[in-house]
Amino acid sequence: MNETFYQNTSDRRELITFCIGEQEFAVDIMSVREIRGWSPATPLPQTPDYMRGVINLRGAVLPIMDLAARLGLSINEISARSVIVVVNVGERQVGLLVDAVSDILTISPDAIQPPPDIACDRVRSFVKGLISVEGRMISEIALEHLLPELETLAA
Repeated sequence: MNETFYQNTSDRRELITFCIGEQEFAVDIMSVREIRGWSPATPLPQTPDYMRGVINLRGAVLPIMDLAARLGLSINEISARSVIVVVNVGERQVGLLVDAVSDILTISPDAIQPPPDIACDRVRSFVKGLISVEGRMISEIALEHLLPELETLAA
């Protein structure tokens, strides 16, 4: 795992990065509760296409969201590297199905740039910032906008 360190440690942030296809995304490490291997989810009727279903996580029902489908990306087959990143979104927990976890980055806030003006509002609602690290472009996900019910409450 690569880590980028900065002199002023008081304002640095740690992000977990993960892959969906050839693209890299990140979420704040403080939002991540755990990372677990893929286990089949039980589908629920009348849920959006990006919801894979639910799993039992130590006695609690955890909804599983296919992050590629939610972001409008091409959906890859589930493989041995596929993982569920369990995150806190507001007061709720949700599992994000991703292709693989890549890295932990320690960055300064000024390393995060806003999405370009050419991006549509929908892109800007899911991507809160872009980070360029070692020739890679990583999109930081706005977790609070992933679940439609929470998106409505945030507006």
